[in-house]
Amino acid sequence: MAYKIISFFIRLIIRLIARVELSGQENLPAAKGYVIASNHIGRLDAALVYYALDRPDIIMLIAEKYRKNAFWRWLAKQLDGIFIDRFNPDLRALREAMKRLQHGGVLAVAPEGTRSKTGTLIEAKPGGIYLAWKSGVPILPVAVTGTQDAVVKERLTHLKRLQIKVTLGAAFTLPQEAKGKDREALLQEYTDEVMCRIAALMPEEMRGVYVGHPRLKELL
Repeated sequence: MAYKIISFFIRLIIRLIARVELSGQENLPAAKGYVIASNHIGRLDAALVYYALDRPDIIMLIAEKYRKNAFWRWLAKQLDGIFIDRFNPDLRALREAMKRLQHGGVLAVAPEGTRSKTGTLIEAKPGGIYLAWKSGVPILPVAVTGTQDAVVKERLTHLKRLQIKVTLGAAFTLPQEAKGKDREALLQEYTDEVMCRIAALMPEEMRGVYVGHPRLKELL
């Protein structure tokens, strides 16, 4: 019950403070379980998952540092979030996320691992992509603009609604077999694939470290 109430208020608040342009909804996977992979430019990004998807099995990975704050600890519990150590292998968190994903949940990940202070893409980490690969579920690339913390603060301070754009790309799955490649190289290749697909949905000035990537040029 608490989950439904909180997710309802999240959607209500976003509708009040922002005008959200949501495109590509036809790309939502038919499969029950899948991974949402998005860029990360502001604290509001996580709330957009609950705004766009009205379902009770969203799997949200939350940085361990928020466990120290009573409010965020309470909110994570109500939303059944999973705290994860971003800087060390966190097998407990990964196993729990994998279990829920295999039971049909939707896992939301930001492969970059942290908010980009510049608003442009920064180099991603393979943790979330590893879960998508091992589980074999579809990956839905998502690009978000307009949620930078500084932009949110400036507009709301001046009582202006946020202008947010969320673009859903075509879902895809990663190959399960890769002969002749070690796991580290394979995960790097798959991580770049996901990030380039996200970059292809974004304005050129926000593509950051992936702007010159050969795979991005192919996708474009």
